[in-house]
Amino acid sequence: MLESPTSNPDILDAPIRVALPELARSAPTLLRLGVASPRQALFYLPFRYDDFSDLRSLRDLVPDEKQSAEVTVDSVRIEKGFGRAPQRVIAQLRDATGTAEAVWFGRRFVETRLRPGAEIIVSGKVTERGWRRQFTSPEFSPAGRESIHTARVVPVYPLTSGVTQKRLRNMLARILDRCLPLLDDPLQPDEHTGLPGLREALRTVHFPEDTGDVQPALDRLAFDELLALQLGLAQGRLARASLRAPRLAVEPRTVEEMVAALPFELTADQRTAIDEIVTDLGSDQPMRRLLQCDVGSGKTAVAAIGLAVAVRAGWQAALMAPTEILARQHHGGQAPLLDALGVRSAFLAGSLPAAQKRKIHDAIEGGEVDVVIGTHAVISEAVTFQRLGLAVVDEQHRFGVGQRASLQAKGADLEPHMLALTATPIPRTLALTVYGDLAISTIRQMPPGRQPIRTEIRDRSALPRIEAFLADEAAAGRQSFVVVPLVNESEALSVASAEAEVERLRSRLPHLRIGLVHGQQKAAQREKTMRDFAGADLDVLVATTVIEVGIDVPNASVMLVEDAERFGLAQLHQLRGRVGRGPHRSFCILLSDADDELARRRLDVLRASTDGFAIAEADLELRGAGNLLGTRQAGLPPLRVASLFEPRHLRLAERARELATFIVATDPALERRPALARLRSDFAPAEEEGDAA
Repeated sequence: MLESPTSNPDILDAPIRVALPELARSAPTLLRLGVASPRQALFYLPFRYDDFSDLRSLRDLVPDEKQSAEVTVDSVRIEKGFGRAPQRVIAQLRDATGTAEAVWFGRRFVETRLRPGAEIIVSGKVTERGWRRQFTSPEFSPAGRESIHTARVVPVYPLTSGVTQKRLRNMLARILDRCLPLLDDPLQPDEHTGLPGLREALRTVHFPEDTGDVQPALDRLAFDELLALQLGLAQGRLARASLRAPRLAVEPRTVEEMVAALPFELTADQRTAIDEIVTDLGSDQPMRRLLQCDVGSGKTAVAAIGLAVAVRAGWQAALMAPTEILARQHHGGQAPLLDALGVRSAFLAGSLPAAQKRKIHDAIEGGEVDVVIGTHAVISEAVTFQRLGLAVVDEQHRFGVGQRASLQAKGADLEPHMLALTATPIPRTLALTVYGDLAISTIRQMPPGRQPIRTEIRDRSALPRIEAFLADEAAAGRQSFVVVPLVNESEALSVASAEAEVERLRSRLPHLRIGLVHGQQKAAQREKTMRDFAGADLDVLVATTVIEVGIDVPNASVMLVEDAERFGLAQLHQLRGRVGRGPHRSFCILLSDADDELARRRLDVLRASTDGFAIAEADLELRGAGNLLGTRQAGLPPLRVASLFEPRHLRLAERARELATFIVATDPALERRPALARLRSDFAPAEEEGDAA
């Protein structure tokens, strides 16, 4: 192993060219990957591994497997490509048991490193061409010399143009040898709880000796990443303990009068949630509460009571939704309830005429509007509240931290109470991990009168019957959704696309009025089509998942989801919740030709249950770890290593939460643990990560 460049750990955060002058010419290459310092290089992690540790004779090579062989190069030739085809470098290989060949496409300088008679280790995937076995674009290295590229478990990294895996591995191996000894472990020995040390984990993650070594090393990095998340939450809880909010206290009889004024009877879960919210609002500690509920279980009524309580206490309130159609939906549902409770409300969105917006801004500032319901326009600089006491954010995971903070900042001297809403049920373990800084109210019960939804799984052979069913529903005056996974057709994926499907359905059902919405349309066009569907001017709406939330069309009776196996269970449950909102019998048809056992099990869960919380738990159990280094989860913190769909990592998160709470209680600013303070930056995504190649 090479000597460390210095005993000063600060060199880890110096520019590459300063810390390691011998890599100065490579520094621009690393910078294109978002790697500016040795520390960032240590945490630039592989996204998968190729196991080439199986060293075989040429006679024993197995097609379609990754393997290695020690061979002699018999000959090397270059075949020029025709037209735009790349040139090929072909090497004839032999050992004592037989012959094979290796081919590289468009690889420059391969022929300069291969000489007839050279003894090499070649590693790659083998294909069979007639009677000949062939390595396609393999890695190779001199036999008898230890290599990080062949005959072992080889890391594969995200790349950008102009960087090869081999060159990047060489640079990272050099940085690891020179700088890893300088890295402090942020955990004390008694905090490891059976996990390897940080230096050992990083060396193993980059260059494991065996595939079985990778998972414990990843678990250690996942724990550190989750600890960084939990430290931030714990520090946030501590900081908020010193904040003060207005006391929005009202008499119990006032709340009862409000509940009695609603045009329907609340469920027990709704009443419990209201009691929890009213109690929080009466305190001078800022409320930070998440109201989670199943699809259609009535969070709107609960939010309306919370808004009205704030107004009765003499303050203003705001409700912000992520899209205009969802904001309009809220205003359409909330305004009548608020009117009945004696609360003046206004709708605010960026699409309103300038004069109308100015009028609303003046009314808010003058205290003539009690509750403003709208989009991001609510947090624009032009909006000034006279006395903002409560901020409500719907589908809060769709907003950035800064946007939520901007809404709360409208409260001036006192911190407004904050209520977050979500109709996506969250498994308990996940909620405690991700939303550990929020109190949680849960509504599971459905309001009386909600129509049951019959869910069926069908393959594409049933399409003609399904299309006839859509036509029958339209003839009876009812409407249907058709949801597909893609906007445009893809050559790589044989799945339905919105644009192709709307044309197909229009040709198959020419007498029906069929509309199209997807995320790539201009907002005005998308909003108009959705309004047309809500107004019964369309029979069928073909869409991507832009209609997952915010669409309430009581006349819609059918939800057809094509290639359903490509959606998450929680997402499918949300889509199913778009129907069954009126008096009609309703259906959800999951179209899938998947023969994968796990995909079928997931769809069977949805067919068997309408309980969103049970479905969320099943989704968590069945989805598992996803990619080796974690998955990007919509609505969850951006994690690089940990996966919040991995039960093992959820257990690590609980341990991280306990440790973070203890550490912050004794060292709030982490002044005595600077390595802990750096954790968050260690796992921050690189600024310009290239495609995984």
